[in-house]
Amino acid sequence: MPKTTAPDTTTGFKPKYSHVPVTKQWRVVDYVVTAVLGISVGLIFWVLALSWKVLELGFQAFPPSIGLIAGLWVLAGPLAAIIIRKPGAALLCEMIAAIVEAVLGSHFGATVLLSGFIQGLGAELIFAAFGYRKFSLWVTSLSGLLAATFMSVSENIMYNAEWQLGFQAAYAVCAIISGIVISGIGAWFAYRAIAKTGALSSFASGRMR
Repeated sequence: MPKTTAPDTTTGFKPKYSHVPVTKQWRVVDYVVTAVLGISVGLIFWVLALSWKVLELGFQAFPPSIGLIAGLWVLAGPLAAIIIRKPGAALLCEMIAAIVEAVLGSHFGATVLLSGFIQGLGAELIFAAFGYRKFSLWVTSLSGLLAATFMSVSENIMYNAEWQLGFQAAYAVCAIISGIVISGIGAWFAYRAIAKTGALSSFASGRMR
């Protein structure tokens, strides 16, 4: 009869696979992938900024409704956090994306750097609140929600100051919904699609079950 060994309950049983990184220390591959994500999303930001005046024409009937696509601006943070799963990933990735947009040229000017910091901070705080140990769909959605909340408040101050309070509130509601759908739920399914290709095999986030 084959000899079997029971789990050593005195030292604590540890599963072979964990969705949480063994250490919170950053590796070279963490920086590289965060940079790649930031540059990729930054290119999206740049195209979005170039197209913004045209996009606004489609929302002339009710200008605050443009918030329904504003969730794209906070995509980098939740996406990086759910993949890298280490402190600072959301903030760093959102800042890299903002720098790319600023360097390539944006009619929003240097304020995109401040926006990147504020939005990245919003995304980061949710994962920090869970100790960087919860990376579920709803936690990612919360991250998109808070990032979009921070974004809507800052943009109402920087860009929408001439709007009436009702318009600003409507913009905030639209942006928050967009943040949940695009940068929360959307980021989650984007991560799952990337993970299924095997590209994240060196990350805890790639150990899907």
